Amino acid sequence: MIKNSAFFISMNLKIQLGKLTLQNPVMVASGTFGYAREMAAVFDLSRLGAMIPKTVTITPREGNQTPRAVETTAGLLNAIGLDNDGIDRFLTEKLPDLKKYGSPIIVSVAVKSPEECDLFGEKLRKKASEIAAVELNVSCPNVSGGTDFGTDPMLCEEIVRRMRSVTEHFLMVKLTPNVTKIAEIAMAAARGGADAVSAINTCLGMSVDWRNREPRLANVVGGLSGPAIKPIALRCVHQIYQEFRKNGVNIPIVGIGGIASAEDLLEFLVVGASAVQIGTANFYNPTAALQIIERLPQILEENGIDDVNELTGTLKY
Repeated sequence: MIKNSAFFISMNLKIQLGKLTLQNPVMVASGTFGYAREMAAVFDLSRLGAMIPKTVTITPREGNQTPRAVETTAGLLNAIGLDNDGIDRFLTEKLPDLKKYGSPIIVSVAVKSPEECDLFGEKLRKKASEIAAVELNVSCPNVSGGTDFGTDPMLCEEIVRRMRSVTEHFLMVKLTPNVTKIAEIAMAAARGGADAVSAINTCLGMSVDWRNREPRLANVVGGLSGPAIKPIALRCVHQIYQEFRKNGVNIPIVGIGGIASAEDLLEFLVVGASAVQIGTANFYNPTAALQIIERLPQILEENGIDDVNELTGTLKY
């Protein structure tokens, strides 16, 4: 029940990620929301902060062999392998449909080489006004070489700098947790010209059928997501935020990993995130993002907070 409608009217949920303005800090993560068509029947997608469709590559990919997803304790293990129709079909067939839903569109892209950045830059420039931002995925664990750019600081800086040179879009870099020091990779992305980093992508794991002595994924290993990885994601965001502050880096962090409630979102803000992406929760609760958006002003009001931005980086210890 809304206790104080005047308070809600004055409350600020709007966030500023560099030059990117979002009406609230709730996005839906790449690979978990399809191309939004199915979700449009569930709730008004224009209420989202932003939508991030599944990652696209320069040429179409069939992805990995099946089975390529399996449920685990408090999570989901997947090895989809960046199954997609390629950037050309995305721009001509998917983007026009996505535009109808009234939410900013952040295009997620993955590259195999610096040269592919040039190709993406050329193609995305033709649709510049229709795209709010680009998320460079350097962290997919389910394709050959999928994490190379996200596990080596020098390679990360190089690929981000190359992408930065070919696009004027707001550029966010999606990081992998499958490294020793994620803050070092985040710093490399910042040096390369990233406008923001998003953390984290999935954690590498596996599941086995001990009776048949077989892996449950055809790819053997896959990426773990869902509630099980939330503590890891919080730790990564915290470490990145602290490293950024120590080095005078002032780019925002977008938190990802196990977020399913407004309380989860607020935990990520407190440790240093400015916004979040909802991922696996979309599979088992298609209205999760909307529920978070609706609950957020209520929980802020209960705690006497009138601007969601006040919470970012306020952890005390």
